[in-house]
Amino acid sequence: MNVIDSSAWLEYVANGPGAAYFAKAVEDVPKLVVPSVVVYEVFKRILQQRSETEALQVIAVMRQGHIVDLDMAIAMRAATLSIQHRLPMADAVILATTLACEGTLWTQDADFENIPGVRYHPRETP
Repeated sequence: MNVIDSSAWLEYVANGPGAAYFAKAVEDVPKLVVPSVVVYEVFKRILQQRSETEALQVIAVMRQGHIVDLDMAIAMRAATLSIQHRLPMADAVILATTLACEGTLWTQDADFENIPGVRYHPRETP
């Protein structure tokens, strides 16, 4: 299973320098897992920077994967991971969701750089 964090989704949809790195995971729809907090973060950013129409188009792509809502088990695991790895709340929820589905987390967020099970790709400059 592939979990794509918000930074990777935004890089992919903007066709940024790292988009090709994340394309394989994003486009493997049967293995795509989308934490609900990622829907929030991506929708908000695109809504701020572009338009509601474009934000909804990206969400339509995300909905092709398996959306995972924040439940009590993921929330509690996220709290533990947040303390253990010094992660902000959303990042901890994304990591907890990844672990719950026994997946791989794809990201360009440096907060995840040295965490096992994470495919970290540093941000590239254009």
